[in-house]
Amino acid sequence: MGEAGAGAGAPGGPEASPEAEVVKLLPFLAPGARADLQAAAVRHVLALTGCGPGRALLAGQAALLQALMELAPASAPARDTARALVNLAADPGLHETLLAADPGLPARLLGRALDPQWPWAEEAAAALANLSREPAPCAALMAALAAAEPADSGLERLVRALCTPGYNARAPLHYLAPLLSNLSQRPAARAFLLDPDRCVVQRLLPLTQYPDSSVRRGGVVGTLRNCCFEHRHHEWLLGPEVDILPFLLLPLAGPEDFSEEEMERLPVDLQYLPPDKQREPDADIRKMLVEAIMLLTATAPGRQQVRDQGAYLILRELHSWEPEPDVRTACEKLIQVLIGDEPERGMENLLEVQVPEDVEQQLQQLDCREQEQLEQEQLERELAPEPWVERATPT
Repeated sequence: MGEAGAGAGAPGGPEASPEAEVVKLLPFLAPGARADLQAAAVRHVLALTGCGPGRALLAGQAALLQALMELAPASAPARDTARALVNLAADPGLHETLLAADPGLPARLLGRALDPQWPWAEEAAAALANLSREPAPCAALMAALAAAEPADSGLERLVRALCTPGYNARAPLHYLAPLLSNLSQRPAARAFLLDPDRCVVQRLLPLTQYPDSSVRRGGVVGTLRNCCFEHRHHEWLLGPEVDILPFLLLPLAGPEDFSEEEMERLPVDLQYLPPDKQREPDADIRKMLVEAIMLLTATAPGRQQVRDQGAYLILRELHSWEPEPDVRTACEKLIQVLIGDEPERGMENLLEVQVPEDVEQQLQQLDCREQEQLEQEQLERELAPEPWVERATPT
């Protein structure tokens, strides 16, 4: 989530140093302070989070952070407080300072994000999504999730909140999806998500087509992509219990009119799509979808299952349509895997193959040249003059 808007208003004289201003703010943030003064103090805190020096100043102020967290949720300044925390968490260089000043911050934010009555749960989720991008806060958050009751783990509550429409009537909770994506970079989170007895991945799959938020779609697709790194689970993911591939392919499909023979090779959900079918509009999400399918082709059985479900047909049309060079390059590599010869014996698992250093350098050089060629072609298309068309003269 981007930095939240910062308001004006600053208690203290214009010549006061930033450190002195912070000290002067504390009495105005106390629970019994006058509401108008409390609101002005919080607006000033939010204004400070709009710039790097202001964030650095606030991140190490344990007493001030504690005072902000203790503001009543229904009070007027609570929303600005939540936005200030989003801004502070958006600065990766301050994460260590934030955790040192307030080690319990991830756990408190998590409790608020998952509280169905908390008015600013979306902001709490956004702050956690920002924090969890870095290893140390992500580890602290995983510890907070693990500390939940065994019968109802923190990760289970998070997934439930994400997948339950109207879980919080006052907060859409879209930012729980990128939070889950960040957490899924850790093996313990992936083990939870891929537990066949929990039915977690299956609940996430429909959100790849969630129409109202690219943040939610992107977070869910990122989570699924991270899960696809676990090649031991590929057979289960591609099999009938999960059937993940149609959910990855459908956002990449357009309104193509395939032949009857080609149509029969596609999963049922991808056959006879309506003429107004739109592809995923976000290029980053399209790239993650292609990367997830690529990961599923790491093993020979996975490659065969992806081939058998007609993935090549969707990727062929996507490649012809794709305007973004990065996505098109990823698509080309996946197509080459699907139509190419099988690797020699002992090298079937592409995730475990060790590429010699000289070969890796050659591949990187080829990728750079291919990228430059794609960018040059794109530039030439943009600079090409439009064909002249004779137009009727108005009468």
